[in-house]
Amino acid sequence: MTKTILIAGFQHETNTFAPSKAAYENFERGEGHPAMPRGEAMLALRDVNLPAGGFIRAAEQAGWSLVPVVWAGASPSAHVTADAYERITGEIVAAAQRGGFDAIYLDLHGAMVSEACDDGEGELLARLRRVVGPALPIVASLDLHANVTEQMLANADALVAYRTYPHVDMAETGARAAALLQTLFTRGTPLARAVRRLPFLIPINGMCTLLEPSRSMYARLGASEGGAVRSLSFAPGFPAADFPECGPVIWGYGDDVSAVEAAVEALYARMMRDEAQWQVPFLAPRDAVAEALRLAGANVADSDAREGPIVIADTQDNPGAGADSNTAGMLRALVEANAQDAAVGLFFDPAAAARAHAAGVGATLALTLGGQSGVRGDEPFTGRFEVVALSDGRCRYDGPMMHGMQVELGPVACLRIGGVRVAVSSTKAQMLDRNLYRVAGIEPERMTILVNKSSVHFRADFEPIARAVLVAKAPGPMCADPADLPWKRLKPGMRLKPGGPAFGG
Repeated sequence: MTKTILIAGFQHETNTFAPSKAAYENFERGEGHPAMPRGEAMLALRDVNLPAGGFIRAAEQAGWSLVPVVWAGASPSAHVTADAYERITGEIVAAAQRGGFDAIYLDLHGAMVSEACDDGEGELLARLRRVVGPALPIVASLDLHANVTEQMLANADALVAYRTYPHVDMAETGARAAALLQTLFTRGTPLARAVRRLPFLIPINGMCTLLEPSRSMYARLGASEGGAVRSLSFAPGFPAADFPECGPVIWGYGDDVSAVEAAVEALYARMMRDEAQWQVPFLAPRDAVAEALRLAGANVADSDAREGPIVIADTQDNPGAGADSNTAGMLRALVEANAQDAAVGLFFDPAAAARAHAAGVGATLALTLGGQSGVRGDEPFTGRFEVVALSDGRCRYDGPMMHGMQVELGPVACLRIGGVRVAVSSTKAQMLDRNLYRVAGIEPERMTILVNKSSVHFRADFEPIARAVLVAKAPGPMCADPADLPWKRLKPGMRLKPGGPAFGG
């Protein structure tokens, strides 16, 4: 008999230390995510690299009938407002109350904190469980940066997380969630589960699966599946959510509890042995620019050496981690160094974009950028900028991260000061796709230096063209080193970074 699956998505990565919250309107706009499709419109996500897209394709191949509700996502920020949380959660729960389905699939992030609740996903899962009872299967996909809680694990029959950062396997993760749901249908009984929580926070830059030690950890995790071990997941966590269950978690499901426990324990032991390797070095803004200029000016003696721009990650102003993408530390460092053929993007400043559109291409404007975050050291930058290019901000992602997704950034402008171009947008979006420069009239391959307001996601589309990648620690709301954050509610004893001091409570 054909199975009917209720599907919905609700994604937000919450940085409780960030300067601005996520209101309902942020989810309506999407901010780099789909702009809240409902009902049948959700099925168009089958062509997008999102977990829901992978699940929809797998479900259709299995012959399942789908009841799509809503998919809501907004740019990472501080807390989801109580209004937004209740409206979106209420819509999903109301659909569940109508019944008529055999299982629920949710496309979640796993690190959502609302104004009223530390554990946004756990609360949603608990509400759904109360509606559908203990027997109906609920499965969910999670971001690699999920802070996986006991409530989430208790109320879902299976949770499965991404294995790549940059997240190029989102659709694949949705398909793996569908496979676990099929296993639950076939068995008719719950899977055995094992969980281990790690005692240290990991900087987000250190989680990149293109680099060690993360690359080897995920390879080992995949190789450990098989036989009685049906699924293993490792979420390094999102180390900017101030609540007791913030941090890395390893978990798994299978047919035999002893086999699953042994697999999870082996991965935990390896993580503990390699703890020190998860720490990350950072460059100060001027040092990053100086190194980029040195690398750009170096002669390439080896005919196999890569040409292309030097890419600098402005990691502490990453809107994909809760920053507002509008600090000026890296811009100032580029201008002071008289860098040529350099570009910064995306710089979120709707007012500056509006002034540029009003003035027109070729105009020169006196503008002040940055200095709004409230972070010590984020000083405003004032200068005279030439308006080089303008656009309506509509573009499609062609890179591997969110391939095929259409985004609307609102009015976009390219402003030039000296040899530096700034791609200014009217909507926050992490620089994870080269087309986000092109929509501002900047060809990234032709630049000498690119400063991307991103931490890791940019690597998926930019490393193929980059001569080198550097990570800069300019003043910004998303502390690259979790030990720099003013923690108040973290679990006592949790180390604030690999090998670092323990939180005292």
